[in-house]
Parts: sequence; C-alpha cells; structure tokens
Amino acid sequence: MPETILIVDDEQRIIDLAKMYVEQEGYQVVSTTNGLDALQRILNDKPSLVVLDLMLPGMDGLEVCRRVRAQADIPIIMLTARSDDIDKIVGLELGADDYLTKPFNPRELVARIKAILRRSERKAMPDEKPLKIGNVVINPQHRTVQVDNKNVDLRMKEFDLLLMLAENPGLVFSRERLLDVVWGYNFAGETRTVDVHIAHLRHKLEGMTATIETVWGVGYKLVVE
Repeated sequence: MPETILIVDDEQRIIDLAKMYVEQEGYQVVSTTNGLDALQRILNDKPSLVVLDLMLPGMDGLEVCRRVRAQADIPIIMLTARSDDIDKIVGLELGADDYLTKPFNPRELVARIKAILRRSERKAMPDEKPLKIGNVVINPQHRTVQVDNKNVDLRMKEFDLLLMLAENPGLVFSRERLLDVVWGYNFAGETRTVDVHIAHLRHKLEGMTATIETVWGVGYKLVVE
C-alpha cells in the first residue's frame, strides 16, 4: 500500500498542484481546506505525513499542529505565505518538522516529503548496540533515550540529532551539515530549525552529564564532562 500524504491548504489550486507532483512519486494523497476537518482526516486516514498550511478557516495551522503533537508524532511540513521568522519558529516550537514559504516549488515539496519519510523509516542495523555517553543511554534499534535510567521522550529529529552528535563526541558539526545529514537535504541557508531542535534537546535532557555546546559561528558539538 502506498503511503498517504494529507495536504491541508485553504487554496484548492495549491492542493491540486501539490497533489499532482506528490502522486507522481507514488504516494496516495488526501486533502482538505479546513483546519477542523484536518484533525478528523488525520484520525480517519492515518497519513504518514501532513503538509499543513498556516492560515486556515475553522482552526489555524498552528493550533492543528499543537493538537496533533499532543497525541502523535506524525511528520508535519508547515506552509506559510509569510516570511517572518516568528511564524516559522512558532511552528517548529509546536512540533513541525519542516516548513516551506509560499510560493514554493512543488518539486522541493516532494523532495522534503521524501527526505522526512526516509529518515522516519530509518532502521537500525542489527548490530547497533546501545550507546552510553555519560549518564545517557541511546538505543538506536529501539530509538529510545534514558538519562539516569529514566526514559526521555524525544521526537524523530531530536533523536537523530542527538545520535549524530553522540556518535561523534567532540566533533563540531555546522548547522548546514546537520541539516544535510539529519533532514536529508540542505535548507538553502535557513538554519534556524537546527537551533530550535537543539534548544528542545537541551531542555529535555536537563541533567545529562554530557553537554551540547555551541561553537559560535560554526555549529554544535557534544562534550562529555
């Protein structure tokens, strides 16, 4: 069965254009123009990924994102007609995995969908053993993290970021490199999403004996104390 992509946008022409390109890649597409209906579609259709417009009737995209994140970890790509950083940051803070600013190239949307789904389906190799860094244990096979033997709930991108840093302690990664490896492509210079996800990691892993340090002007590294 092909994976299902839910496209939510108040402009039918955008849905039709995106649908054409997404379906050409073998995905099944369902759609709606209403925020409230989007929640019902997610419940009924169980999509593998949601493309979610910011400005919607009934309920805006940010509130839809917030409600979805309270219940599930479905990948979400936000669409916004505004270029203000605040909209993008709020969307990421609420749990969106990525964003595109309208007007967008439908081929780029497809590339981002494929990259996110590829990362979400990543299977650990059978010989990948738990990784211990200080008081943190990372299990790649089960995608779990424990700090002082207590489970920590991380989202997909947060886990992938932590694993990459933990597998290379002391090595500095640029934001561009983290985007390329963790997200599967380059954001063409829009690196704020890395900063937001790193901030989430630091908050959730409070009490970790290792530290995610900022290397100003370069990127991030994991330092074991």
